[in-house]
Amino acid sequence: MTTDAGADADPIAARALAAVAATGVDHEVVRIDPALADTAAFCEHYGYRLDESANCLLVASRDEPPQVAACMVLATTRLDVNRTVRRHLGVRKLSFAPAELTLERTGMQLGGVTPFGLDASIPLLVDARVMACERVIVGGGSRGVKLLVAPTALTAIGGEVVEGLANDVS
Repeated sequence: MTTDAGADADPIAARALAAVAATGVDHEVVRIDPALADTAAFCEHYGYRLDESANCLLVASRDEPPQVAACMVLATTRLDVNRTVRRHLGVRKLSFAPAELTLERTGMQLGGVTPFGLDASIPLLVDARVMACERVIVGGGSRGVKLLVAPTALTAIGGEVVEGLANDVS
């Protein structure tokens, strides 16, 4: 397990690091250039594979107030928002949360969203394919931090594994 004092300067990243550390699951903190935080650019520049990179995507119902959930999917897949996630959450209409709502509900910008340290009112759904990986690289709470973790850390924080949460990208 490694920690990075530099990440503590950002309170959201510090909260994420504390949450991942509390799982007791071995992890590594990876400091990156914030301009390279988006998945494809990050993987290309830092040498990670897309099939070991998991994105944390926030979805929101069209209700007022919107019901939100965080979904973990591999970068090689596409979240099944309109069928699997919508049915799982029991809502009529669902879409990806806009950047403003993501920031409001998580304190995180796109490219840095992490499942670690999320408010307990936000359910975490994890595609079963993520759990098949030995380790995955995920957002670390800010665009300048990524976390390399065993997927068991996701269930340790209450993540619910869902078969078919995502589909292959064709």
